[in-house]
Amino acid sequence: MSIRHGLLALLARGPRYGYQLRAEFEASTGASWPLNIGQVYSTLARLERDELVVRDGADGEGRFVYRITPAGEADARRWFATPLARADRPRDELAIKLAMAVTAPGVDVRQVVRTQRAATLRGLRDLDRLKAAAGDGPGGPAEDGRRDARAWRLVLESMIFQAEAEVRWLDHCEASLTGSTAP
Repeated sequence: MSIRHGLLALLARGPRYGYQLRAEFEASTGASWPLNIGQVYSTLARLERDELVVRDGADGEGRFVYRITPAGEADARRWFATPLARADRPRDELAIKLAMAVTAPGVDVRQVVRTQRAATLRGLRDLDRLKAAAGDGPGGPAEDGRRDARAWRLVLESMIFQAEAEVRWLDHCEASLTGSTAP
């Protein structure tokens, strides 16, 4: 997700100032993507330049408030309607690391895989604890009707599925290195 589109999505809910956008962005992603306030204001400046937002004066405390324009609303709708291609996502550093390890002399690739698997499994346990703390069932904290809680739960579940997939892929890598069949 681009910061640009995240801010447009938040502004589609109504006018906001920079620090408010930062806080709501981080709350929606469960702080899995922390934003520097400078990123927020430089992105707002570009959105304003591109006529996707306008500065609507200042609030009672002197903070500049931004409002999405019809062009910004259309851009946000296009973003929501357009699927992401695998090529649009950031590179997979782990895949690159293992590809390099296979060809680098003196590297025990199996140990690289085992070390990564152990770290990923620790991370997965941490994510499972977060999910349990967030509440799993109806009426739990994640189901209290707040948008941010639901958004955080979606991000958290995505992180869990990605960690589970990474463990399966690492199992496959190890099996292919030993010549056996992956589990």
